[in-house]
Amino acid sequence: MRARLSILWAGGDRVAMTENALGGDGEGGEAAAATRQAAEPVGWLDRIRARPGGSLTLKIIVGVLGAALVVAGLIMVPFPGPGWLVVFAGLAVLATEFAWAHRLLGFAKRTVTAATGWLKRQNWFVRIVAALLTAALAAAIVWISLKLTLGIDLIEQAGRLLG
Repeated sequence: MRARLSILWAGGDRVAMTENALGGDGEGGEAAAATRQAAEPVGWLDRIRARPGGSLTLKIIVGVLGAALVVAGLIMVPFPGPGWLVVFAGLAVLATEFAWAHRLLGFAKRTVTAATGWLKRQNWFVRIVAALLTAALAAAIVWISLKLTLGIDLIEQAGRLLG
């Protein structure tokens, strides 16, 4: 007999289940149906969820922390640094409590993997063009952000320095 622990998503909440696989039943060599029984809490988050009000408190804390990370990451995206990494970290935090974030994180991982794989299969000219377009887009976002928020026009400043 072997025991296996699996985590299921049920209505946005994680449910831990154990499965016991039984041997054949002696009738034609067919395997018996697996039996399932609810497991005790397996981690510290599950122990918090098991307390009265713990699940709601945990959802609020995770929601606020995850949302803060996602917003901070999105603010950092146009600037050099770990913007997207922070966004994905925020989604990972949210995915611990929310099924929609779990699905969104999976979609994001598949999309990034597919785009990276596509770019790796292209020749050097397409890679250079993609890099130049990415750099131009990042520069435009930085220019617009600085002009609208601080009133600094980088193109005008560069013209003064060169002329």
